[in-house]
Formats: sequence, structure tokens, C-alpha cells
Amino acid sequence: MASMWLERLKLPLTLMVVQVIFIILFCAFIDYDDDASPAGIRPKSKAGNGTDGVVEPMEQAAEGPNSLHMYYGMFQDVHVMIFIGFGFLMMFLKRYGFSSVGLNMLISALAIQWSTIVAGLVHNHGDSFTVSVTSMLTADFASAAVLITFGALLGKTSPLQMVIITLVEIVVFAVNEYIGVEVFKAVDIGGSMFVHAFGAYFGLAVSRVLHREDVEKSQKEGSVYHSDMFAVVGSVFLWMFWPSFNSALAVEDAQHRAVLNTYFALAACCVTTFALSSVLDKHSKFDMV
Repeated sequence: MASMWLERLKLPLTLMVVQVIFIILFCAFIDYDDDASPAGIRPKSKAGNGTDGVVEPMEQAAEGPNSLHMYYGMFQDVHVMIFIGFGFLMMFLKRYGFSSVGLNMLISALAIQWSTIVAGLVHNHGDSFTVSVTSMLTADFASAAVLITFGALLGKTSPLQMVIITLVEIVVFAVNEYIGVEVFKAVDIGGSMFVHAFGAYFGLAVSRVLHREDVEKSQKEGSVYHSDMFAVVGSVFLWMFWPSFNSALAVEDAQHRAVLNTYFALAACCVTTFALSSVLDKHSKFDMV
């Protein structure tokens, strides 16, 4: 009886402990940035003479518009991609519809919080740091990497295993990004290297470690009509909002070019894909999957 209860409580207890740790770390290391601080006050600079956490009158208002107005629209688009686009895309397996959407939401919520903490500590060398709307964007990008990994592991892992994988991957992701951006000075606005490639190869590596020959040809691996339909809906959501994903962290004219280039590239690729789908199908029909 005790072992049965222990088995049932492993996941909820792990989640509760992890969430409590997140809250403690948020309280210990994180504060609002200037744009989010209450009007007229801001956290005292570490270079000042005051005690950490004490606030002082703001010497001068930040010039230009609040960063929330600049980035929140893009953030909302990326957020929809994470929770709706990836969520429905992961329904491609016939036996994992509800668990795909549910685990997608759980993993994303964990990754968003953990990546904010880890990335902030890594980039600030263990010191306290501030968060803003751009922190929300970068947290969503980190969760996208984990969800790409999730796509390679769907049906192979338990929820508890995915929680552990998420916690480990976010740390590796943050370190990898820090080395690429700060050491090698790599530019990756659209996340091709640090998000997509990293998430894919991390997922393949974990999948190889968890590989079992006895379930290599499982009957659960496959799709049905409605699972493919939901996966297509998820793909359309991702397709629609990809200009925002590619341009969210770019600035000024570079952001404008990123939106334009991605927008027209998506349209051209869509037409080309439909053409090739018809050519390659033996009945000359479109194949959405």
C-alpha cells in the first residue's frame, strides 16, 4: 500500500517541490527592470552605497517608449506558438492526444520559469538580475527548444521523466547559448542554432539513451485521421506566427526586414510544398502529412 501511494505521489510531490524552489529563487534573485518598476522608483544599483533591495527615486525617466509596448505583441504571437502551435502539433500520435497537449502545457510552464532563473544567473554570473518583457520572450524561446526535444520523445517517456529532462535541458541550453553569444559572438535572431538545432539534437541524444528494442515496433506509434488533423492545425498556427518568432528580438529596421523576409518566404514555401506534394503523390493528390 505504501509503495502504491509513493508511486502515485512521485510526480505531484516533485512538481510541488520544484515550484516552491522556483518561488524562492525568484524572490532571492529577481526584480523588475526599470520599465516595470513602480513609477518613480527603481532598484538601487549595485554600484551604489545602499543596501541591495532598497529603492531610491528614479533619477530620470527612461527615454523612448516602454519596452512592453514594443515587444508584447510579438511575445503574444510567440506564446500562442508555444502553447497552441506546439500543443496541437504534438497530437500526431494516435494514442497521445490528451497527454500531448497536457504535457506540452506543463513542460512549457516549467521551462519558462526555470529558464528565466538559469539564464539570468548564467548571464549575470550568479548575481541578482531584473526581468522584463524580453525576459518573457527568451523564456518562451527556451521552452521551444524543450518542446522540440519533447517531439522526439513523445510516447517514450513518463511525465516525471519529462520534468527531469526539462530541468536538465534548460541548464544545458542556457550554458550553450551563453557560450555561443558571449564567447563566440554568434548572432542567431531566429533561433536556428540555439533553439531548433539544439532541441532536435538533444532530443535525439536522449531518445538514443532511452531506446528499447522490445518496443521499437510498437502498435501505439502511428497516426489516425483526427490526430493528423490536429497536427495540421498546430502546424498552421506555427506557420502563421513564424514572422514574430524570427523577428521578436531584432530591433528597428532589422526587425522589419526579418518580418518581411519570413512572411514572403513562408508564402513561397507553402506554394512550393503543395506543388511538390502533388508531384510526389502517385495519385497526384495533396498529402498534408
